[in-house]
Amino acid sequence: MPLILGALLSGGIAYGQQERNTSPVSESEEGIVEQVFKIEKKTDKFNLFLDMHGDFDAGWTGSEFNGGKFRFQQLRVEARGNINDWISYRYRQRLNKGDRPNTTYDNVLQSIDIASIGLKFGKWDVVMGKQCAAYGGIEFDLNPIEIYQYSDMVDYMSNFLTGVTVAYHPHKDQEFQFQILDALTGSSEEMYGAYTKAKLPMVYTLNWNGRVSDFYHTRWSASFMNETKGEHMWYFALGNDFKVNDKVGLFFDWLYTREGVDRKGIITDIVAPGGWTRKAGKTDIMSFILHANYRFHPQWNIFGKVMYENEGVYKTNSMGIFDEDGHEESPEIRKGKYRTALGYIGGVEFYPFKDRTLHFFATYIGRNYKYTAKAREFGAYDYNTNSVQVGFIWHMPVF
Repeated sequence: MPLILGALLSGGIAYGQQERNTSPVSESEEGIVEQVFKIEKKTDKFNLFLDMHGDFDAGWTGSEFNGGKFRFQQLRVEARGNINDWISYRYRQRLNKGDRPNTTYDNVLQSIDIASIGLKFGKWDVVMGKQCAAYGGIEFDLNPIEIYQYSDMVDYMSNFLTGVTVAYHPHKDQEFQFQILDALTGSSEEMYGAYTKAKLPMVYTLNWNGRVSDFYHTRWSASFMNETKGEHMWYFALGNDFKVNDKVGLFFDWLYTREGVDRKGIITDIVAPGGWTRKAGKTDIMSFILHANYRFHPQWNIFGKVMYENEGVYKTNSMGIFDEDGHEESPEIRKGKYRTALGYIGGVEFYPFKDRTLHFFATYIGRNYKYTAKAREFGAYDYNTNSVQVGFIWHMPVF
């Protein structure tokens, strides 16, 4: 970290994800720093970026105004480069996240998203170190600073994990990846509660990123995870990206997870709001995400997004909590749907420069949560939230 901060200071001014940058820097146009300081880039061995997503956010729960504030949703520093034709590196750290080392497994600070090296051997690539899980979905692959609000599914996922990825490119329009990562970001007790921990808590992912045509691209994956002893998670994602023309684009993601233990904690928070020593079991979530944008002017874009999710339990179970006399005191969690989550977002963006690394935005975000009779037995009630945000997003190329 001192090395990165030093590089920021010495330059005068100083991103969920193996993400695409939706606004790539134009090779023919100077970046802002080059224009101001006349810095010439002489090598691809070191590239430095500062990622910022700042806004003023005013929010409501129902009709009650919660207040407004200026804030940074995202603040990251990133360094990456190609040492030669076959070895590269990448480092990215969140500057506005609480920090602690994950001493249980990878011994890396939680604020560090990525710390990896890449090796290239013809049509094969290998990435080793802390990296983004190769889950499918178009939205999941975007730079986090570009996201105004994730779906519940993605918002509660553990994305940055340590391990290895092997990728094969049969040709330039197709990529197949196999990835093995640590499943835990803390101790098993912290993440799941008083279950017997797995001896090999890993997540295994197969991923296909394809360009079927100029109109249709895919990002599909299937993942299997050892959560605790005898309990596993399955996760499937089908990301579908459509380029209608130069002005209109849209993507549709279908996501589904089935978890032996409620890794995300969504159902646990419903059935055990007071907390238990174990998380709920046998949970599942299915998500649908539809995003569309229309670039009606080279500098202006309007967009809309709808998120719909069903969250529930696929098999009746209990948390297995017993009192001193051996009587079970945890509730029975019956099979069925517990909550429907609906999200809707719309906004406008202004890009002042051709390199599209900086834009200003105004957006509205609405969330609506409806609970079933099963969930109401545990005290849950329907509610909705609304917020208006105005701010900027900048994938700032420093050097």
